[in-house]
Amino acid sequence: MATPYAPDPRLVDFLRASGLCPAGSDATWTPLTGGVSSDIWRVDLPDRRLCVKCALPKLKVARDWHAPTARNTYEWAWIQFASAHAPGCTPQPLAHDRELGAFAMEFIPPDTHPVWKDQLLAGQVHIDSARRVARILGHLHSASTRLAELPSRFDSDDIFYPIRLEPYLVATGELHSDLKSRLNQIADETLATHIALVHGDVSPKNILIGPRAPVFLDAECAWFGDPAFDLAFCLNHFLLKCIPQRAHTHRLLECFSIFTEAYLAQVDWEAPAELEARAARLLPALFLARIDGKSPVEYVSDEADRQRVRQAARPLIKSAPTRLAQVAAAWREALACAMST
Repeated sequence: MATPYAPDPRLVDFLRASGLCPAGSDATWTPLTGGVSSDIWRVDLPDRRLCVKCALPKLKVARDWHAPTARNTYEWAWIQFASAHAPGCTPQPLAHDRELGAFAMEFIPPDTHPVWKDQLLAGQVHIDSARRVARILGHLHSASTRLAELPSRFDSDDIFYPIRLEPYLVATGELHSDLKSRLNQIADETLATHIALVHGDVSPKNILIGPRAPVFLDAECAWFGDPAFDLAFCLNHFLLKCIPQRAHTHRLLECFSIFTEAYLAQVDWEAPAELEARAARLLPALFLARIDGKSPVEYVSDEADRQRVRQAARPLIKSAPTRLAQVAAAWREALACAMST
């Protein structure tokens, strides 16, 4: 068994078997914090530094949340796909052990690649970062629609549902009985849509802002499904961060608009308006889910703020907007009302 300061011996054996850490080499393992679904280690070797990630069967959250560890294999496959179609947008993949549910990849230094979430919460709201992330995401989605082997390679409905749709949408419906059937319908329709390769966790906490390009991390939710999920999932964070960063609301909502515009400009596999309508339907559901689902954001803790999200999201879930700007406008109005009281 692993201890808080030592890795599972099987991970050490994995690195040795892969040739990344020859027998007799000194290796220092340092646990990295921040994730809830995997054990992640920085490994310092005499000639290099790398990262090892191993999926956990039970996620580290307050509510009971289990997920198949096979998701590690899909994350490994997503990294390989993304690194081939947008070089530099992921850490370099190094080695994988399917049975163990672990892989090794390049370690990206934080001094040159700050976490986007940290920047946003510090009030460093840069429009160009939103534009660059959106363009890469749209490019990857577009590339994936032209590869006939991907639907079967990422046939992961049985994983995507328990780690994305159930803990976010279905669990939220359990606390909002009048929205339960609507949220279940959104979850079912999303799960039944198979169009492009979805990252599944396009969140600022999983994106590093590098000097040359954004770097995407944590793709263990990878699934050949509805690309609108990725769009809505990321846009949700611009809305939520208006709460701790009230002074930067205008810039955050500008990022929302720029991200939407830059992403939709990449959509060449279907009518952009159709994808936007699905994203606009998902977004208020995800907005509410980050308050009342199994993975609430940690920076919205004041009950008045949580209630404000509920009051903005609930009518939108019922009305099903077709434009993303409608969601942003409703949230802007809710924040303006809060400021005037």
